[in-house]
Amino acid sequence: MPQDDVIYRKKAPDFSEMRAIMFQGVQKVTDNFFGNSPPQIFVGSKLKYPKVNVGILSPPEKVPDAWLYSAEQYWAENKLDINTIIKLRSSLINSRFATTADQARSSEKFVDIAQQIGMAKRPVDVEIELKKKITLQFDTDKVNMPMGPRASLKDARLTENVAVDTHVEKVLSDTDLKATDAISYLYKHQFQDNTLNQLLSVGVLGLKKNRKLVPTRWSITAVDDMLGKQMKKEIRDYQQIDSYQLFHGSHLGNYYFALLFPDNFRYELFEYFVPGSAWNPTDTMTGATDWEDYWGRSQYAFSTAGGYYASRIAILEHLKKIKRQASALVIRFELPEYWASLGVWVVRESCRNTMNNPPINFPDQKTMVEYIKKVAKERFHFDLNKTLALSKLLQSTKTQSKLSHFF
Repeated sequence: MPQDDVIYRKKAPDFSEMRAIMFQGVQKVTDNFFGNSPPQIFVGSKLKYPKVNVGILSPPEKVPDAWLYSAEQYWAENKLDINTIIKLRSSLINSRFATTADQARSSEKFVDIAQQIGMAKRPVDVEIELKKKITLQFDTDKVNMPMGPRASLKDARLTENVAVDTHVEKVLSDTDLKATDAISYLYKHQFQDNTLNQLLSVGVLGLKKNRKLVPTRWSITAVDDMLGKQMKKEIRDYQQIDSYQLFHGSHLGNYYFALLFPDNFRYELFEYFVPGSAWNPTDTMTGATDWEDYWGRSQYAFSTAGGYYASRIAILEHLKKIKRQASALVIRFELPEYWASLGVWVVRESCRNTMNNPPINFPDQKTMVEYIKKVAKERFHFDLNKTLALSKLLQSTKTQSKLSHFF
């Protein structure tokens, strides 16, 4: 277990560093430009649904390796820092237009262009005309990736034919295939998270009568939840792990501890936000928790929101890989080094990093729990006693009768 010190910042983060690196490539943009989308489309959720804003994201000029501007898994694998990611994302102009969700089934010009870009397998050249000059701003969100300036779209034109992967073409053309099954099919063929949620967002998956534009923040969590439910069905048939295991790992200031217990699949998440981290400008630690038993949840995880499903899918991917089931208690600490929110993909990749590390094995639950309490105290100056006392998963391990008890 790493023992380096954690430095706490007792005030809101200083964003001057972020401002200094923002908009370096967009300050001279006029109301016309020729760029290449990564490809990426953003469907906003601030209007009263079914009204939505649909935005074509692209840098203000054609750039090499435009795919890098939305390559979240690549960023994680290659350990890009926050400054680099902000510089990439703030260079994307959100050229948007207002429409309604059911226009996904129409032939409306801007919707058609957005869908073509959303389906593309490589960056798409696009010519943009705006109604007026952009306003410099930078949007951040717990679920969505950050992006740069937004402006109202006057006209758009694709300047090349859009290439679509054959697997994507297959699910697009099958109008009798449910969206859940389409997502599962593409996931099995190694399509990355941002591609899956974008296809769902631009309304090209599912039964023909049900295809609609979906706000991006909704589609991200929906994909994590769909895939999670599919994996749980498979994992429930696996044998339980045969030891108590602790995984730990981190990414961009998000530190994870995943405790696995030899039991049926259940899952609980505790999130703690240290003062000075991206979503805690106060002087006191804040936290949230949600959980599910063997049968899953009947309601959305409102306390931990998209992070709940993003962390869960990393746990389920690990269990599917080793062909075992277990109960999982996950504890996340968001530290001041994560000073700018980059979206829920950071949560997903942090937890994936954690589960890719070798576990520490323990002979019993008590030994593992005592160990994690000691580490949290030494590493994060945090007493986990109250957390563990409130844990519904730990409570259920004490009260739930198992079939083996009767033999």
